[in-house]
Amino acid sequence: MKKILQYLFEHKTLSREVAKEVLVNIGKGIYNEHEVTAFMTVYLMRSINIEELQGFRDALLELCVQTDISEYDTMDIVGTGGDGKNTFNISTMACFIVAGAGQKVAKHGNYGASSISGSSNVMEQLGYTFSKDTGKLKKEIEATNICFLHAPLFHPALKTVGPIRKNLAMRTFFNMLGPMANPAHPTYQLVGVYSLEMARIYNYLLQQTDKAFTIIHSLDGYDEISLTNDTKVITKEGERIFTPEQLGKRMVSAEDISGGNSVEEAAKIFTNVLKGEGTWAQNAVVLANAAMALNCTGNHTSYEDAYHAAVESLESGKANACLVKLVGLQ
Repeated sequence: MKKILQYLFEHKTLSREVAKEVLVNIGKGIYNEHEVTAFMTVYLMRSINIEELQGFRDALLELCVQTDISEYDTMDIVGTGGDGKNTFNISTMACFIVAGAGQKVAKHGNYGASSISGSSNVMEQLGYTFSKDTGKLKKEIEATNICFLHAPLFHPALKTVGPIRKNLAMRTFFNMLGPMANPAHPTYQLVGVYSLEMARIYNYLLQQTDKAFTIIHSLDGYDEISLTNDTKVITKEGERIFTPEQLGKRMVSAEDISGGNSVEEAAKIFTNVLKGEGTWAQNAVVLANAAMALNCTGNHTSYEDAYHAAVESLESGKANACLVKLVGLQ
């Protein structure tokens, strides 16, 4: 690791092969905590390039515990995190609305590293038991249209660096890796990114796959459709900028979508919204993200059609029924 660090301190970049080797070694516990912290800190001080990110992704997927649920054509809605906005769990909530609308979902998530409550925190708080057993995951999808894949169970490297990420409490390159390393290899993906630079990198990487994808970035820095500002939307067909009114019928303020000050508060917001007791702003933001995900599948004639499907899922109680049934299976 000393040679790698010296190389990086000289402002040089790693090849895809070397980046992969480093992350494989991190996952295998070859480096000590201080070496890994120093390595991660380098990327807090400079941008990551595409070859390095590809190498890190290659390593995660090579080390990954495999699970095959490909027969379900699943969707994942995932943000890179690290935007520092402390919103409530919008992506995870949108997953349940998508599931309630009939689309199978394999949600990939983790504990919050730079936020109070990551998707894994809130799912655990709600009574979900993490598992890497493919049979259990399939049973959940069959019964509820959704299963949850807790990243550290499937990715040894993420488990190794978890405490370091928590101690740093800042966005690291692992935020960038999460959406690219879903062990279920979903057919459809809605990816939220925290910067336009990351949007460009993800567009380059996802264009090389056969995955149907949509990348979203709120121009005021959110890694999701926040409705606090315009949103850049990137697909294989190109790029567009949408207003809050176009995506969610209204604009909201940052305070409207705060995630609370504890995991307990985050879970309370989560259940309130899915039970139909959320504020109009909370509902609008979740529906916009769910609608964009449904639109990504190509199973709806337009974004408006997908939006109506999301509204029906929430207002009919189908989205909440997916959550209740999923927790009941544990």
